[in-house]
Amino acid sequence: MSNQRDREKRREERVAAEAQAASGDRRTRLLQLSAAGVFLAIIVVVVVIVIAGSSSSDNGGDASNLVEKEHVEKLLAGIPQNATILGKTNAPVKLYEYGDLQCPVCKDYSEQILPKIIENQVKNGEVSITYRDFIIIGPQSIPAGEGALAAGAQGKGWSFIETWYRNQGTENSGYATDEFIESMAKYVGVPDFAKWKEEWKGGTYQKKVEDTTAQAEKMGFTGTPSFAIEGPKSEGLELLGTPGSTQAIEEAIKKAS
Repeated sequence: MSNQRDREKRREERVAAEAQAASGDRRTRLLQLSAAGVFLAIIVVVVVIVIAGSSSSDNGGDASNLVEKEHVEKLLAGIPQNATILGKTNAPVKLYEYGDLQCPVCKDYSEQILPKIIENQVKNGEVSITYRDFIIIGPQSIPAGEGALAAGAQGKGWSFIETWYRNQGTENSGYATDEFIESMAKYVGVPDFAKWKEEWKGGTYQKKVEDTTAQAEKMGFTGTPSFAIEGPKSEGLELLGTPGSTQAIEEAIKKAS
């Protein structure tokens, strides 16, 4: 009996040892798999960052590769431009946009929200849109805004603004240099470039940029783009903030008409 108990005890000890060894192997494999997963996750994150950075640099901010002039000309064709007013100056409803040329959300509105308004209510004379600088992104937005105003003095204000947004680089990345601003003025076809440059570099429009920025702040706006509207049925100038869709702006126009 004693020998039998000894054999059973040794068998139990052997089974326990084998189980412990197997458990250790499983833990080792799990740790290896976990480490491999973390390594792959790191690779994925790095690749995403590289791709995102590459995409950002490819999407705009290149003074030597400006694009979409023809698209903007088609959008604005037949619509009067006076300073930074798009549309008839005597249009019954006046929409005001306070924006920053470096603002990516302003770019989205330029490309996604406003085109339908421009193609319909502005083109048919019901609405005019006045662009006003509201500098919130960075110091390069100031000379950019001055460049748009100088272009507006020659009937190319909205051409400058709309084309800028379609070539906008990453905000505050340093792309909005003098070279970029000058290239934009040439690209959109400012008639008298020498005069444009003299007014732009001479500080002719610096105070106006500062004044409209102060005006937006006084209205209580905190972000760009922000909108206000005035029409026959509005109670003076009504603040719209940042409407979330074309439809929201269209409803505001209908209400003010």
